[in-house]
Amino acid sequence: MKTIIAAYSQNRSGSRASLHAALRTLLTAPWPSQRHLRSCLQLLAVLQWVLSFLLLGVVSLLLLIYLVFTSFWPISALYLAWVIFDWDTPEKGGRRLPCLRRWSVWKHFRDYFPVQLVKTHDLSPSHNYIIGSHPHGILCVGAFCNFITGSTGFLEKFPGIRPFLTTLAGNFRLPLFREYLMSGGLCPVTRQAIGYLLSKNGTGNAVAIVIGGASESLSCQPGVTTLILKNRKGFVRMALEHGAHLVPSFSFGENDLFRQVVFEEGSWMRSIQKRIQKMMGFAPCVFYGRGLLSVRSRGFLPYPKPITTVVGEPVTVPKIAEPSRETVDLYHEMYVRSLLKLFNENKTKRKSTRPRN
Repeated sequence: MKTIIAAYSQNRSGSRASLHAALRTLLTAPWPSQRHLRSCLQLLAVLQWVLSFLLLGVVSLLLLIYLVFTSFWPISALYLAWVIFDWDTPEKGGRRLPCLRRWSVWKHFRDYFPVQLVKTHDLSPSHNYIIGSHPHGILCVGAFCNFITGSTGFLEKFPGIRPFLTTLAGNFRLPLFREYLMSGGLCPVTRQAIGYLLSKNGTGNAVAIVIGGASESLSCQPGVTTLILKNRKGFVRMALEHGAHLVPSFSFGENDLFRQVVFEEGSWMRSIQKRIQKMMGFAPCVFYGRGLLSVRSRGFLPYPKPITTVVGEPVTVPKIAEPSRETVDLYHEMYVRSLLKLFNENKTKRKSTRPRN
């Protein structure tokens, strides 16, 4: 019995000593530095944005469908009634929440890459503008950060100008995701929505359109900028019809955020991508980024590469109710020249820029 008691006492003493050693190690261990805390906040800010854009709409839709078959079905019924009542709001300027632009999380989002906005010319609040955003990239990070969030100082650099960003109309059919998009100032890339902002919302509106669209994202790869612009003239016609000036903008570094498997033109995989794009409106890119825990691992988060968005000189456009094809071609050529000038004057280390059909 004495032997058992002695062994028990020794075991307790050893456990107590181990506990004290663990507490001493915990208390003397260095706390995470401010740099590490900032990096974590930046990573979380980007994570919530990527998850919102990739999953919020689909998950919300599946959840509402599931609730229909439960005792919580009134939630789905009420939201469906709300969507029907609110159906045309995205086409009429949306429902922007200014506080969302000032959300502090966007500063961490900006600093993760980081993203910088460069102004080259003033924009007068007495006019409306169509800002051509290039290139598309995979997720249009530069366009979102500069035109939707207030983190890069767009309102301070261009006082009196209200920026909007257009995206696929189908996104505004997804529950909750439509509210998220409208609250930030996004609107459908449709003639009705853009026409409303340029003609029935006063002056000082700047509607940013990613000209290359989903087709351009299929050619996105680091170090190479391929623009689809030659036959994209609808935005020029819209500008002429409403007398909105055309403003080129270019986000240097946008294509460096992800790695993509680019399939050659004419291949069966590229054909499938284009077919899905025509049916669904978006291009199913095969891409990857960094992992959540390490830059060296693979995942769905963008790589922390700097993005510099340069907003160029406006191309003055007259108001013509029914512009001819020749007039549209003329101002389209003027816009292309202005964009190339902007690129050549501000380019960084890029291999090439190839406008294509």
